[in-house]
Formats: sequence, structure tokens, C-alpha cells
Amino acid sequence: MAVFIGAIDAALPQTQCTRCGYPDCHHYAQAIAQGQAPINQCPPGGQEGVVRLAAITGQAALPLNPDNGLEAVRTVARIDENWCIGCTLCIKACPTDAILGANKRMHTVIPEACTGCELCLPVCPVDCIVLDNASGEATGWAAWSPAQAQQARLRYQKHQQRLGHADRTPAPSPTADAPLSPRIASAAISAQAAQAAAVSAAAAQNNAASKATVAAPAAADKKAILAAILAKAQQQQGGNRSS
Repeated sequence: MAVFIGAIDAALPQTQCTRCGYPDCHHYAQAIAQGQAPINQCPPGGQEGVVRLAAITGQAALPLNPDNGLEAVRTVARIDENWCIGCTLCIKACPTDAILGANKRMHTVIPEACTGCELCLPVCPVDCIVLDNASGEATGWAAWSPAQAQQARLRYQKHQQRLGHADRTPAPSPTADAPLSPRIASAAISAQAAQAAAVSAAAAQNNAASKATVAAPAAADKKAILAAILAKAQQQQGGNRSS
């Protein structure tokens, strides 16, 4: 079962966006392997991702479930430094530690480490984070390489270790030790081989980008947050009047 889960996990883009309804890609892979989740709940992987999961699991390649989101271009977050108040909320929300900064200090995104998960957007009190198109017209796996997925996986694992959540995996199901069929085993081995091939390509980039570690600071200054929100609201209101 571990090989089966690993093969499924390797077919996911590792954005850790939670749009599938699970806390991360590995938990979604476990749910698929245990028959608890369909294979069409990963918008970042797109329809190609569904096809890959279908080949591994033997399930039908259903259309992507729109309830989980739509297939779209790959994006990276960017922080508008004119509005950032240094509240650190986005730093805490980022699953790959792709945001650098400190309390009441300017924050910035490491583009190469950002998965476009969008988890930083709802926590920003001043809406100073925007998403930039990073893949042109390419969507799904056409916009996301195995090396990038592997780098995201490694950064997420280090993020979890830093937070003390190194083992968040649930207990295995009663069928965890059941033997795999030859077809599934072959697909699993192929997927694992593809994943291994991406490791060396991602390792160098990951080592360079992951050296910066930011400690989570204390609570944000509420007065500064409120003042920034009010200032932005007044500016937007003034813009609406002038238009």
C-alpha cells in the first residue's frame, strides 16, 4: 500500500493548496488509495492529473470536479510592498515557507518556492498580495514540472518538520497490507521512477532557496493593521468617486 500511495502522491503537483478537501497532497493520495476519495478533485493537476491518477488506480478518468476549482494557469504570489504592514500572517499560512519577512518588516515572496496555493490571500488583512501568471497559457501539468513538484514536496516536508508535524499521516486502513495487482504495481513503480528522476533536478534549487528560515514573530500590531485597512479603504473609495 505504501508504494501505491507513493505512486498516487507522485501524480499530484504538490501545491499543498487543500482544494481537494484534504490538508495536503499526501493525505489526498492516501484517501484515493483507500477508496475514500475520487481522483478528480485536484484543480492544479488539471485533467491531465486525473488521467494520470486513472492510469495508476484503474478508475475512470472523470472530468475535473468544478466544486474543487477549475483548471487554470500556474500562478505565483507577489506582495505589494506599498501596502504590506509586516503582520506575518501570510508567512504562517505558506505551506512551503516561500515568504520571507519579520514582524513589522517588509515581506517578500520567493517566486521559485511559491506553489500558487493561494493560502496567503485570505489571511492578508490589507489585501496586498496578488497572483501573477507564471505559465502563460499552459495549465495543469503542462504548467508544472515533476522537478517543481518534487521541490514543493521537499519544502513542505521541511515546513512540517519545523512546526513539529513531521508525521501527520493517519493510521493505515485494514487493507494497508493487501497485495497490489500487477497492473497497479507496474503503474506505481513507473510513477515512483519518474518521481526519483525529478529529485536530483529539484535538490539543487531547493537547497539554495530553503536556506532562509524565518521565525514566526509575535502577534501583529492591531492598530497598524486597522490603520492600514482604513487607509486602503479610503483610497479605494476616493478612486470610486473620481471614476
